[in-house]
Amino acid sequence: MPKRRSSYYDGYWPRYTPTRPIEVEGGIKAKSRSGKFVKNWWADRWIAALKRLMDSGRLGRGRSYARRGQVLEIKVETGRISARVQGSRRTPYKVSIQLQPLSKQQWEQVFDVLAEQAIFAAQLLNGEMPADIEQVFDAAEVPLFPSSRGDLQTDCSCPDWANPCKHIAAVYYLLGERFDEDPFLLFELRGRGKEQVAAALRERRIQGMEETSLPAYVPEAIEAVEVVALEQCLEHYWDIGAEAETVVLSIAGPKVDMALLKRLGVPDFLEARSFWAQMERVHDGVTARALEVAFAESEQEQDLRQPM
Repeated sequence: MPKRRSSYYDGYWPRYTPTRPIEVEGGIKAKSRSGKFVKNWWADRWIAALKRLMDSGRLGRGRSYARRGQVLEIKVETGRISARVQGSRRTPYKVSIQLQPLSKQQWEQVFDVLAEQAIFAAQLLNGEMPADIEQVFDAAEVPLFPSSRGDLQTDCSCPDWANPCKHIAAVYYLLGERFDEDPFLLFELRGRGKEQVAAALRERRIQGMEETSLPAYVPEAIEAVEVVALEQCLEHYWDIGAEAETVVLSIAGPKVDMALLKRLGVPDFLEARSFWAQMERVHDGVTARALEVAFAESEQEQDLRQPM
C-alpha cells in the first residue's frame, strides 16, 4: 500500500526519532564524498527532479546513506529500478522506483526530430550524449526527465510514512552517479536501450539516403572546346569573366547552431548549462554581425555598379 504524504495532518504523526543504520560491508558507496553529487547536466537534472518531491532533511539523510554504502544492490530494468537498502532494522528494506516508459508513438516522435538534427544523430551513434538532447525531447513534446509526481512512482518497505523516504533518496542519488557514467541508462528507463536508439537512427538515415539519392549518371557526348595556351592569356588572367555575373550566392546562418562546439562537447573544467548559455549568446552575436557585414558589402557593391 503506498504511503501517505503528510500535509494538513502533520500534527497527528509521531515526531521523527533519529535512528542509526546498521553498518554493512560491501555496500554500494557513492564516489562523491562531499559537495556536488554528480558531474554532468543530465545527472544533475535527475537529482533536481527528486529535490522537488521531498523535504531537505530526508534528502540529506538519503545522501548520507548513499555515501556510507547502505545500499546493498540496485537493478535497472525498462521503466523500473529495484534495490535493497540496509536501515536500522536487521532486514534490509526493499525499494522500488518506477519511471513511466515512453510509448512507441512517443519514441517515433523523438527519432523523427533526431533524424532532422544530423549532429545529434551522429553523436548518439558515436555513443555520446548531446548537450542539448533535452531540447529534442521538448521539440517532440515528450518528457525525458520526470516532470511531475505522476512520472515517478516510488515505494519502500520501511516504516517511514513519507514517500519518498531517505532509503529511496539513497538509491536515487546512486542512480544519478550511474547516469553520469552511462547517460543511456536514462533512455533505457524510458523504454529504449542504447542499441535500440542507434538502430532506429541508422534506419532513418538509410531511408533519408534512399529518398534523396540521385538518378544514375548517364554520360553524354562532350562537345570539343578549344583550349587556349596559358601564355596567350596571362594579360587577362586575374580578370573576372562574364560568367561571374550569373553566380548566385546564398548567405544565411548555419542550419545547426554551434555544430562544432556540440561535437566537441563541454570542457571538463566548466559547468554545462552556464557554458552553453554563454556560447549561445556569443554564437548569436557573431552570426548576426557576420550577416550584417556580408549584406553591407553586397549593398556597397551594388551601389558601385550603379551608373553615375
